[in-house]
Formats: sequence, C-alpha cells, structure tokens
Amino acid sequence: MKDKKHKVFVEGAVSPEFIAASIAKHSIKKNIGAHSIFLGQVRNDKVGNEEIIAIEYSAYIEMAEERFSVVREDIFEKYPLICMHIYHSIGRVNAGEISLFVFTSSAHRADAIKACEEIVERIKSEVAVWGKEILSNDEHRWKIN
Repeated sequence: MKDKKHKVFVEGAVSPEFIAASIAKHSIKKNIGAHSIFLGQVRNDKVGNEEIIAIEYSAYIEMAEERFSVVREDIFEKYPLICMHIYHSIGRVNAGEISLFVFTSSAHRADAIKACEEIVERIKSEVAVWGKEILSNDEHRWKIN
C-alpha cells in the first residue's frame, strides 16, 4: 500500500516459494483484474573462457531504499495501481536464481504492464545497487550494464 515504508532488500535469491506466496495472497483482492510480474534472473554469461556462476549484490541500503521509495510513490501517482511490490537481492545470487522481483496489480492490464516496465527501467537507472560477478575461476569483477 502507498505511503508505507517497504523493505525492498532480501538476503540472497528471491525464492520461487516467496514469489508464489506473493501471487497467492492477491487472490482475495477482487478488484484486481491484472498483474504484471518482472523476474530478473542471473545469467551464466561467458567472460572469455570463464562463465559467470553468481553475482554478489551490494548497496548503500539506506540511500537505495530511499530511492526505491521515491520510485514507488512516483509510480503510484502516475498509474492507478492497487498493489506494487519490489524485492531486490542483496548478497550472493547464483546463476539461474532470481535477483529482482517486481509485481504490480491494477484493474486493467495496460496499467499493470506499463507501471511494471517503468519501475524496472527506473531501478536500473536510478537505484545504487552494485553487482560483482563471480566467475568459474573464482575471479571477481564489477558487473557492467
């Protein structure tokens, strides 16, 4: 709900069970006609002869959560959403696991989809969350977007 501080960061990967439970909780809200969900997953890209096996996420938590709050409020003002949830991993997330979960709900699909997409773009461009890639040879390097 709007105007409430929300805990955004979760330690490690966002689990499939957490995502499923979040979706299930919304079945009691009969005014929702559409949900849009974005799941950011760690890829095992190749870097030379090595493969990315994980990303270690870090952030200046207080500053990042303040920015997440601004994004939330802006999106609630712009779109007629019923619910919005944003969860981002902190710490190690292995390739194949989820590091970002954005979930928007509205009466109509267009609003949920547009809001979800805008949230993801704003997170990428505005929120100070850093990722250090861990390679299969145990080398660490800062993630480049």
